Amino acid sequence: MIPKIVCIDDEPNVLAGIAVNLRRDFEVLQATTGAAGLELLAANPDVCVVMSDMRMPGMSGAAVLAKAREKHPDVVRILLTGQADLQSAISAVNDGQVFRFLTKPCNRDQLLLALRAAAEHYRLVTAERVLLEHTLKGAIAALVDVLALTSPTTFGRATRIKTRAKQLAAKLGFEPAWQLEMAAMLQQIAYITLPDEVVAKLVSGAALSDDERRMAARLPEVTEQLLAHIPRLDGVRAMLASSGGPPQKAAPGTEQTMLGGQILRVAAELDVLEQHNIREEAAVDTLRVKAFNFDARVVEAYAQLGAPAAHDIVELKILQLKVGMILAEDVRMGGGSILVAKGFSVSVPFLERIRNFPRGAIREPVKVVAGT
Repeated sequence: MIPKIVCIDDEPNVLAGIAVNLRRDFEVLQATTGAAGLELLAANPDVCVVMSDMRMPGMSGAAVLAKAREKHPDVVRILLTGQADLQSAISAVNDGQVFRFLTKPCNRDQLLLALRAAAEHYRLVTAERVLLEHTLKGAIAALVDVLALTSPTTFGRATRIKTRAKQLAAKLGFEPAWQLEMAAMLQQIAYITLPDEVVAKLVSGAALSDDERRMAARLPEVTEQLLAHIPRLDGVRAMLASSGGPPQKAAPGTEQTMLGGQILRVAAELDVLEQHNIREEAAVDTLRVKAFNFDARVVEAYAQLGAPAAHDIVELKILQLKVGMILAEDVRMGGGSILVAKGFSVSVPFLERIRNFPRGAIREPVKVVAGT
């Protein structure tokens, strides 16, 4: 597919000349103002490069590209500048706002080389994102599925926290949401090192003995040790680290990571309150009383969510379960022990495991959320 670019210049004749020179290599969208260029970016998510003249009425090219970076961080930015604007262009490059700047007049060959390099850079950046969001996410999901079968209580809690964190992230406009979801599922991974009775107490919010408190205090360190050797999890690990304490002033560039950690912190506390049958308004009041301990933005986002929507529930036989169905209650063995917890998304490993149990070993029917 031919790469799509946005060119911004207040001189229509310049834009027309650029379009003619690039038409064999690029699909060129034209804008004569910065605002119009940003609108084109918003309307065309497949744009890979935005190129703007520096001297623009109302909004300079550097300002336009800075806004493009904020709203569309993957799109590669190029600045066209005259000699009089050279120092401003250098500052824009050094501030990390643009991929490259070109001086005017710029010949066709030089322009093509720069745009081809920018398009290739975009391809590499988006390929990296796909790797992170799909390949790595899929591998971690497989790991979590296996752990969910070995410690259903722990990973039932993780699923509930992930669901709540997703709701809060959507309300707050948090990105990247996939990192937050992954952090929510991995937040409980260190629990597999604890005795079952300690896990039960932590999940329910029950009082701990001195020895049990010491075990719980080591969980963040154990989590870091377990995840440290998995590549590309720096952002996830940073969120998990920041979820372990009250909100702190974020260092430049870490604002989203810190917010993600506080979303996880609030979601985890809400889960404990829910286990004590404290819901919605009462939970908000409880968190507000502990204002020093929780990020006020996250607490107020939860207050605005309201009660969760009710879902229709259907009952199925074990052999009727399919991948992707969401369990509406715990699935238990005949003796009462939990096989997998409420909220679990039926997976291939789970279906394989239940096939290995003798008929009647698992309580039936199983309740699932309708439509999943």
